[in-house]
Amino acid sequence: MSQQNRAIIESAWKAFASHDADRISAVFTEDAEWLAPPGNATAVALEGPSHLVGRKAIVRFLAEDFPRFFVRDVTVTFHGLYVDGERAVVEETMTATLANGRRYANDYCFVFELREGLIHRVREYMDTARGHRMVSGEVPQ
Repeated sequence: MSQQNRAIIESAWKAFASHDADRISAVFTEDAEWLAPPGNATAVALEGPSHLVGRKAIVRFLAEDFPRFFVRDVTVTFHGLYVDGERAVVEETMTATLANGRRYANDYCFVFELREGLIHRVREYMDTARGHRMVSGEVPQ
């Protein structure tokens, strides 16, 4: 089961990188959730929520909003993928050029919860202060 769940997560990352709405949609449950830290720089800059509820909202973010914000040179360097039953943890560093021309580089940790072979919940962790400095040059109070 661990190998199968590892393959599900690896396939999901390829779908995310494609920005193809149909490919992304195929890896999530209908009632999926994506929870990022409240007030993170991406949500603030896009004037969107940090807690995405439902497959449609997640797909819209990954297929439309993400490539509008992280416009080029997006690179993900994986440091680890750990699977235990229906949970997987991914450690990574993402770099990119932002829409405002600034360079972005931040470390992330994602916890995926699977249900019946699909992603049901994602909890995202990152250095939010660092993200704000790279996006706007300052950290909000």
